[in-house]
Amino acid sequence: MEQHGALRIYTRPSTMPVPVPSLGSFDYVAQTKEELPWADLITLDLSLYADPQGRKELAKTLITAVREKGFFYVKNFGVPHEAVNRQFDIGRQFYELPVEEKLQYVAKDFAKGGFNGYMPAGRIIVDPNTGLKDKVEVYNIPKFNGDFAHNHPRPVASNLPEIEQFVRAVQAKIVEPLLTLVAIALELPEDYLTKIHQYEVKSEDHIRYMKCSKHPMSDNKRLSSWVPGHTDLGSFTLLFRQPVAGLQIMDPITDEWKWVKPQETMLTVNACDALQLLTGGYIRSTIHRVMPPPKDQQHVDRLGLLYFSRPRNDIKLATIQHSSVLRREGYVRNPFEESGNPVPTMEEWVFAKQKLQRSLYLGPPRATKEVLPGFSDKVYT
Repeated sequence: MEQHGALRIYTRPSTMPVPVPSLGSFDYVAQTKEELPWADLITLDLSLYADPQGRKELAKTLITAVREKGFFYVKNFGVPHEAVNRQFDIGRQFYELPVEEKLQYVAKDFAKGGFNGYMPAGRIIVDPNTGLKDKVEVYNIPKFNGDFAHNHPRPVASNLPEIEQFVRAVQAKIVEPLLTLVAIALELPEDYLTKIHQYEVKSEDHIRYMKCSKHPMSDNKRLSSWVPGHTDLGSFTLLFRQPVAGLQIMDPITDEWKWVKPQETMLTVNACDALQLLTGGYIRSTIHRVMPPPKDQQHVDRLGLLYFSRPRNDIKLATIQHSSVLRREGYVRNPFEESGNPVPTMEEWVFAKQKLQRSLYLGPPRATKEVLPGFSDKVYT
């Protein structure tokens, strides 16, 4: 990176420098001082990835993490912290726009499960007794591979080249290594999973700026959650440094809710539905939710930066038959195959689950509905 006064230049191999405007600084909230029941999660050190023996050890560590908890931390992931901070700056600027301007960017196919662009707050009833609705806003930016239109409001549009650089770095330095490690652990060719997640092929990967605005403390006392319990529908979800505590996971063994502690300079990553389906349940897609923060952080809004990795749209979510590990362990059929129903493509799965979750969140707690024939989902409180 070069600096030229107020204008900073980011470079990448074989491309022209990308000029990016100064955004000011993003102020992170101080960590909570409350003692909470934190989840005991494994940390993956990607600095070991370049070494062949290190890869083998990392593969063992990762498969343990995604089988036992579904969530894990990643450190030394190769994307500069300044680049991460810049994305938080862009997200902050977007949420400072008037709501009337943001509403111009709601997905045209929102009712059918579309999710790129802006999703306003008030979609979820978080207190059925009073009808109180959520204060969660989302802005999703799709792939930069030519399959998607990129019509964005000013803070995003003026920084789009930098956002693309960031996304491609995340894909190359974090997502692809994680997929490679899973393939190694499953005794598959190292590129088996990266091939079905090729960035240049159409899929619903996206980067997200997410804002959970604060509720009055009186509301927080009676809320069961800010975002109800759910599983993510893709392969991996990456949550960048978020000092405002709020994320909880349901421990797969004890069914207890545990807080996920924000870790300095680390990513929080979770495995999702697509990997669970592709491995016949060998990998775990863990239930998680967003809760009101601890009392010493309830005075601030919670701004999140996330990246969602998903298989190509054309991939059928059938259990992988080429893994000797899955065959030995008896993970040979997922719920679609067990029930004899058609196995969906990733595209069919994405839009079916997105559409269902929007209606499911508005129903009674722990309601169960069919996503597609052979697979049901529910909201967890």
